[in-house]
Amino acid sequence: MIRELNFTQSEAQKVIAKARLFFNGKLVEKPTDEIFGDIELMYFEPITKGLKAHIEYEEFVVFDKPSGLLIHPQNRLTPYSLIDELKAQYGMDANIAHRIDQETSGLVLCAKNKKSEIALKVMFQERDMKKKYLAMVHGELKDELKIDAPLLRFDDEKSALVRMVVKVHESGKESLTFVKPLKYFKESNTTLVECSPHTGRQHQIRVHLLHVNYPIVGDPIYGQPEENVVKYLDREMTRDMRVENSGARRLLLHANELKFELYGKSYCVKSDVDFEKVCFENMR
Repeated sequence: MIRELNFTQSEAQKVIAKARLFFNGKLVEKPTDEIFGDIELMYFEPITKGLKAHIEYEEFVVFDKPSGLLIHPQNRLTPYSLIDELKAQYGMDANIAHRIDQETSGLVLCAKNKKSEIALKVMFQERDMKKKYLAMVHGELKDELKIDAPLLRFDDEKSALVRMVVKVHESGKESLTFVKPLKYFKESNTTLVECSPHTGRQHQIRVHLLHVNYPIVGDPIYGQPEENVVKYLDREMTRDMRVENSGARRLLLHANELKFELYGKSYCVKSDVDFEKVCFENMR
């Protein structure tokens, strides 16, 4: 099979690891299995829905991702994600350099080739990428905050609900977020803030803002009682229920600015989205 499909040993192992190889209708689970006869191979063929890039350069491209769109497929049944759009437009060597949550909207940096992919991922690992997010939070925030609180993902708990949750914990990883208030809205008792994460932990901004009692409007998990979280995860929560429980139909968090250097040149990419307008459209 490897010779006929022109796969390397590593590529063939990845096909099996990603559950894309079948024999006689059954999934091949072990790389060491010997199979003869007809096999089925699930191949990723990207599709486009016409989402245009926010800005494009020779080595990379930036998309302004809408809320609700996955970065990568959750499984082989996921019909469409941002990686589809990227590879459909820029080829199979193009790849996404970092992640933001499905409900978080905003800028996503993508490499157009393998060389720039490595350079961009190293940049994130070395914390040379400066990111700014906008968020609408509950309550009135008057002063700038420096939130220095370690974060731990609870992977060892029995509850599936607990496993997906990140919490402030003394044995967690160092995590630092700077928060600046931009505008207070008295009628909704909410504040538009700018968040600058120094580290890039999963759900960092969401957990840090909850930690200082300014949860993000529309967050269906952090700051919610367990029964609401379960309803959200089971897709039993209606739009009206979510607005009543969390304040908005979606998570009001937006990746608004990326600032970095690549191959000796400086870049500052900003989103064109009117996030304040988006917030109030989703808070009704």
